[in-house]
Amino acid sequence: MVKTKDLRAMSLDELESKLVECKKEQFNLRVQQSTGQLQNTAGIRKVRRDIAKINTLLTERRKNS
Repeated sequence: MVKTKDLRAMSLDELESKLVECKKEQFNLRVQQSTGQLQNTAGIRKVRRDIAKINTLLTERRKNS
């Protein structure tokens, strides 16, 4: 789980690349869950929240620019 403080220190490009990375991770977790290989289902929730944090920061920065 990424801390908001760390995300705020990132640039716009870094945030966008982190968002892509989190979405790929979310996809992989969903595939694992559907095939029955996922042991820790809490990981899906953490990734979803990370994506929401990043989207919030991206929206804030685009609105202020």
